[in-house]
Amino acid sequence: MSLPMFYVESIPSNNGVLTLAAEPSKHIIQVLRMKRGDKVELTDGRGNIWTAGIVDDNKKNCSVLPESQRFHPEPNSKLIIAISLLKNANRFEWFLEKATEIGVNEIIPLICERTEIRHLRMERMNNLLVSAILQSRQCWLPKLREPVNSMKFLEDTEITPGCAFMANCMEEKKQDLRDMIPMRSANEHWKSDRLILIGPEGDFTIDELKAAISRKWIPVALGKTRLRTETAGLVAAVILAS
Repeated sequence: MSLPMFYVESIPSNNGVLTLAAEPSKHIIQVLRMKRGDKVELTDGRGNIWTAGIVDDNKKNCSVLPESQRFHPEPNSKLIIAISLLKNANRFEWFLEKATEIGVNEIIPLICERTEIRHLRMERMNNLLVSAILQSRQCWLPKLREPVNSMKFLEDTEITPGCAFMANCMEEKKQDLRDMIPMRSANEHWKSDRLILIGPEGDFTIDELKAAISRKWIPVALGKTRLRTETAGLVAAVILAS
């Protein structure tokens, strides 16, 4: 049976006793009813996992002693999704949670021409990502960037041709993203980072689409139905993670 896993920002370099914050302490002692001598796992979200023993079962300040460490290397190629912010914050939070569980490595909130909201509560969003990696037992915390203007993102981002996509609902000629997955074995660049752009409600504008195409982003469809932004982001994550 897997040990309960908790997040810590860092472990003392001397592997000394570590006092956990109030919330995980309460969960360990009151909810899980663990006691001195029981084991937990800790991760810093940067590939490290420690097995630690409880040395003080105080429900407010539980202390543990790291006993062993293992490191899981970061994937050679990353799955990156740049997705428009949503007016409904709950829907954007849902996307962040599910994308993390699937294994998305980086999320860039976009401010597109039709995006209705311009701000993001970064601390709350990062806390959601932490909860999601613990739920899915991962040890790499996805990188969540500050919101960026879509045109600036297109101008500043270097891509590998054949690995950068722009999902959109326009009638212009485009490929189904699912049809491109079998082609990856023939694409020598497929081991590079995979990126996809997901637009806002109302889709990207024609100017944004032209700007992306001029920089070698590939226009793609995600199926035959029109999807909400957060659903499109999740579908794209599943396809590109397969």
